[in-house]
Amino acid sequence: MMGNKKLQVWLPLIFSIVMVAGMFLGYQLNSRGGNGRGFFAADKRGALQEVVDLIQLRYVDSVQMDSLEGKAIREMINELDPHSVYFPPVDLAAANEELEGSFDGIGVEFNVFNDTVNVVYVIPNGPSDKAGLQIGDKIITVNDSALVRKDLSSDLIKKFIKGPSGSEVALKVMRDKQMKTVSVTRGTIPVSSIDAAYMITNNIGYLKLNKFSKTSYEEFMASMEALKKKGMQHLVFDLRGNGGGLMDEAVDMADEFLDGDKLIVYTQGVNSKKREYRCKRPGIMEEGKVVVLVDELSASASEVLAGALQDWCRATIVGRRTFGKGLVQEQYPLSDGSAVRLTVARYYTPLGRSIQRSYEKGKKVYMDELWDRFSNGEMLSADSLKAKNNGKQYTNSCNDTLYGGDGISPDVFVPYDTSRAIRKTFSLISHGGFGSYVYNYYLGHKAKFDQYKSVKEYLKDYSNNNELWDGLLKSLAGDTTGFIKATPTEKAIIELRLKASLARYKWRDSGFYEVLSSDDNVITKATELISQ
Repeated sequence: MMGNKKLQVWLPLIFSIVMVAGMFLGYQLNSRGGNGRGFFAADKRGALQEVVDLIQLRYVDSVQMDSLEGKAIREMINELDPHSVYFPPVDLAAANEELEGSFDGIGVEFNVFNDTVNVVYVIPNGPSDKAGLQIGDKIITVNDSALVRKDLSSDLIKKFIKGPSGSEVALKVMRDKQMKTVSVTRGTIPVSSIDAAYMITNNIGYLKLNKFSKTSYEEFMASMEALKKKGMQHLVFDLRGNGGGLMDEAVDMADEFLDGDKLIVYTQGVNSKKREYRCKRPGIMEEGKVVVLVDELSASASEVLAGALQDWCRATIVGRRTFGKGLVQEQYPLSDGSAVRLTVARYYTPLGRSIQRSYEKGKKVYMDELWDRFSNGEMLSADSLKAKNNGKQYTNSCNDTLYGGDGISPDVFVPYDTSRAIRKTFSLISHGGFGSYVYNYYLGHKAKFDQYKSVKEYLKDYSNNNELWDGLLKSLAGDTTGFIKATPTEKAIIELRLKASLARYKWRDSGFYEVLSSDDNVITKATELISQ
């Protein structure tokens, strides 16, 4: 009896202890699936942690453990796949800035000519515009730090002029041979992901997107609405050179072309459950013809968008086979301020196609595959574009045969224009004297360029090509560019680039690309397809 009474007294306490222990265990098991260390992780230290501890306790010399750990993490990540990446603290801000769609600064574009920082563009209504900076100003000092020096680099200049929004920076600038002091209050500067948006014809619009950042969908919608107001009924959507970014932005854009609740993409991994992304709103471009331009540098989110529109027969894909990146990364912050972008899943098009190329032979072979496309003829001939697939064929509703693996193959192949790849033309365009000449020519003839009201008017009426060409050769006199005896093809390419570069100063990138597109065989093909 006494034993039973003692048990009755202690039984509630025992039940309480068991309940608390069960709750604690459940919490730890749950946290193990999230970002926490977890119950079992606390007691089971891996060999890597043991080696780190051993070095700290026993190694003969002092060691910078942060650097050592960073190298170890980087090597470990490199063994996984080509797109998982480790960012040390010093590089993380720049990596994140690429996807943010904005940064803190003074709101100018600059270039270095003759060891001096020249302002080549002032963002309208930005901090520098409000402070009175102008195109043509030469920045001599920033907060008393001299910028006229021979070791100038873009990173060094950005280090001086960028800073937290709301902070002030004092600039000494040379304008018309007079020194001026300008105080600029830094602000948040948008970084556009739209390179160009204009009308090719009365009813065909053109939009070029360079990445998928946090603001890309918002920019996309603003550009589409503006083009619609100008009469756009059909669209050429240029994703050439677009290496991707945030998949959610690509999903939102795809939704604007597809109706109903159509599947856009789904993701799945060993440790990630299948997740579907579907249309959820009426789209701005559910009717009208759409041509999507792609090339070997169109990757990731670009392939999500192109793949969805191809699977649903909503767009004609024109150009060359895309990069072939079908892996999803998520970013995880680490305790020392660094971060890992870890591949957590693969994405699949609505038909179930995986676009990811094989990386079994290592990162170098994986990246060199792009160069192999030149050597095996794939870049020049549709016949050389063999069916790249993972053993599976898919048929969409318009009876096209599509393949998984190795990127998105275009519906209409357009070869690489080898006339644009002449080494001599590249050497001249990339020459510092080329940019300096264009910049000074524009400043010297600004009144003339101000007379043009549109790029189309400029393209039609501006005919000073010979003057531009002769002036360029004169400015490079004595330089070994070898362009005095340029072929007609070489000369035409350079003259068009000169004309486009001048247009950039007045109409920014949109003007630059509109001029170049006047002789772009891929855009020409896209326009023909829509007009048929």
